[in-house]
Amino acid sequence: MKLAVVRVRGLVHIRHDFEYALRMLSLIKRNHCVVVEDSPSINGTLEKVKHFVTWGPVNEQTLAALKKRGGEKVFALSPPRKGYGRKGIKIQFKVGGALGDRGEKINDLVMRMV
Repeated sequence: MKLAVVRVRGLVHIRHDFEYALRMLSLIKRNHCVVVEDSPSINGTLEKVKHFVTWGPVNEQTLAALKKRGGEKVFALSPPRKGYGRKGIKIQFKVGGALGDRGEKINDLVMRMV
């Protein structure tokens, strides 16, 4: 299974170990997206940087739209139409924000950003 990982928050006041983990995921800037294979090491990295990114399993339609957008590994996206929603980018998705594991709803977010 493949996961789409989107960076939501920027670099200001970020610890060095978080910045290093984001660089290992190739997420240098806000609104960039990478598609990675689901593995225990990736899941551990995502749990570490869950306060800066959102992720979920990507479907074939969304993957095709990303590849049409251009890029090989990192996809530069626009900010999402109608925003990230609800309570903003400082709160986890499970309690109404934009961060963390979104599940299948990541496809809706990425399609609004393409």
